[in-house]
Amino acid sequence: MNKVNEVGIDEVGRGAVFGPVFSAVVVLTEKNKFILKQIGVTDSKRLSPKKRKLLLPKILLLSSDYGIGQSSAKEIDKFGIRVATELSMIRALKKLKEKPSELIVDGPLKLRPWTGIQKNIISGDSKFTAVASASIIAKVSRDNLMERLDKKYSEYLIFKNKGYGTKEHLSIIKKNGITNLHRKSFLKKSNFI
Repeated sequence: MNKVNEVGIDEVGRGAVFGPVFSAVVVLTEKNKFILKQIGVTDSKRLSPKKRKLLLPKILLLSSDYGIGQSSAKEIDKFGIRVATELSMIRALKKLKEKPSELIVDGPLKLRPWTGIQKNIISGDSKFTAVASASIIAKVSRDNLMERLDKKYSEYLIFKNKGYGTKEHLSIIKKNGITNLHRKSFLKKSNFI
């Protein structure tokens, strides 16, 4: 892999109480990194859902390669959130055509199953365009899934809370109980089940 490429990985949905955790990895050339920065690619949390959706096709077009992985609520309950997040990241990395020579991981935690060189950068999504691009791909992909799941679980207002434990979502769980897509391990900690 060309040394000038920047390879960033990020996850979303780590703190949700419903649905999977998603990860995305993005490979960018120096030139395309600059273009994406110019058109507003930054940390997905700083962008509106509309802006993220508009940027997604541009990111996919300008990425030399990318991969998306996820880990289910069942895996999160079985292995814990850190291992499940790592599983989703490894699944995303396995979709790349080539193993990156260096990986920029958002956050302080090492990607333990990864044997290659990695740099852990706190707030990497606001410092590296590849990480910001990965955060946007992961966020839009997970949000799209949440919108589809809302049709089946409409009483939980998933379209609105995206699976996070908002006051409203938690009070609905108290009233209606949990689904097979709720993270039982998270809700047990909060004494919801």
